[in-house]
Amino acid sequence: MSRILVLWLPPVAVLGDGDAPDPAWLRVDDGVIVDSGQDDGWVDAWEKPQEGDPDDRLIALAPAADVPIRWRHYPDAAPAQAAVAARLDTLKDSLGDGALLHIVAGQPAEAGQAVPVAVTTHAAMTAWTDWLKARDLDPAAIIPAAAAVPPPEPGSLWSAELGGEQIVRTADHAYLSDPAIDPLIAGGRAVAPLDGDRMREALLLTLAAAPLDLLSGGWKPKRSWALDPSLVRLVKRLAIALLVVSLLIPAIHALRLSSDSARADEAVVALAKKAGIAATDATAAEAEIDRRLALAGGGPLAFSVPASALYGAMRDAPGVALRTLSHRTDGTLTTTLAAPRVEDINAVLLALQARGYRVSAQPMAGSDGQQMANITIRAVP
Repeated sequence: MSRILVLWLPPVAVLGDGDAPDPAWLRVDDGVIVDSGQDDGWVDAWEKPQEGDPDDRLIALAPAADVPIRWRHYPDAAPAQAAVAARLDTLKDSLGDGALLHIVAGQPAEAGQAVPVAVTTHAAMTAWTDWLKARDLDPAAIIPAAAAVPPPEPGSLWSAELGGEQIVRTADHAYLSDPAIDPLIAGGRAVAPLDGDRMREALLLTLAAAPLDLLSGGWKPKRSWALDPSLVRLVKRLAIALLVVSLLIPAIHALRLSSDSARADEAVVALAKKAGIAATDATAAEAEIDRRLALAGGGPLAFSVPASALYGAMRDAPGVALRTLSHRTDGTLTTTLAAPRVEDINAVLLALQARGYRVSAQPMAGSDGQQMANITIRAVP
C-alpha cells in the first residue's frame, strides 16, 4: 500500500515571526484521502518510512504567497528546450537580483504544451528546509501549492481554497488572491469558485505526477548511497564461498600429495619385499638397499658415482691433474689435485658442488711449484 503525507509549509513571513501555526496536512492511502487537518495530528498520521518502502512518501506544498506560478508557451520547441527557455525568460522578466531567486521550470510531456515556472527565493528555501529538518522530515518533493489548481474554463478565472490559502488561477498564472489585484487581473472576467471535490481530484493528480519540484538545482538533496540488503547478503555469501574454496584448494592438493606419497611408499616396500628385504616403510627399505649395494660395491655409495662426477668436473679444467685417489665403503672419495693455479682447482670444486656433492678441501704447496689440495667428496649428495 502506498502512503503519502501532504504537508503545507508555513509562509516565510510567518516563519520569520517565529510563531508559525500548525500546518495543514492530509494523508493519502492508495490515491484516497483518508485523513486531514490543520493541527499536529500529522505526527500520529505519519510514520517515517522504513528503508525499502519507496511507496511511502512525504510531499511538502509551498504556499502560493511565496511561490507564484506562471505558464509559458513555446509551441515550436521540444519539451527540454521549452523548459530551458521558460526558465531564462522568467529570469529576464524578474525584478531584483537574479542570484537571490530560485526559478524552477517543469518539463512538459509533449511539444507545444505550456511550461509551468515557479519563482521563489533561496532565502525561502532555506527557511523551509530548516523548518523541515527541525522536525526530522525529509520530503521526497516540494511542490508549489498553486501548481495544483487546474486551469479555468476559457474566458474565466478560478478561485480555489487550498491549505488555508485562497488561490486565483488564470489561463497562465496562479497566485495568492489579493482583493486589490484580482479585479485588475480579471479585467471584467468572472472569478468562479472551484468546487472542493474537483480541487481534491486535481491535488491527487498533482501528487501522482508533480509538474515541477522546488528540490532541484542547488536544492536537490544529496541522497546517501545505500546498498540493497539482498545484494549485501549475496556479496557476503560469495566472499564466504571464495574463502572456503581458497582454503579447500591447498588442502585438497596436500591430501593428493599425501595420498600419492603413500602409494609411492607402498610401491617401494612391495619392490623391496620382492628383493627379499623386509621393511616397514620406504625409508627403511631404501637404507637397506643402499647398505647391500655398498657391500656389493654398487649403488650411490659405489666408487663409480663420485668418481664420474670428479672426472666430469676435471674435463672442464684441463690444467688440473689427479695425483691420488681412494674410496671408502661409506661412499667418501678422497683425492689430491694439482694445478698451476689455485683458481683451476677451485673451478673443479665449484663444479662438484653444483652437482650437489658436499666437498671439503685442504690446500698445500707442491714440491714442484704447483698448487695442490687434498679433496674429500661425499658420494651421496
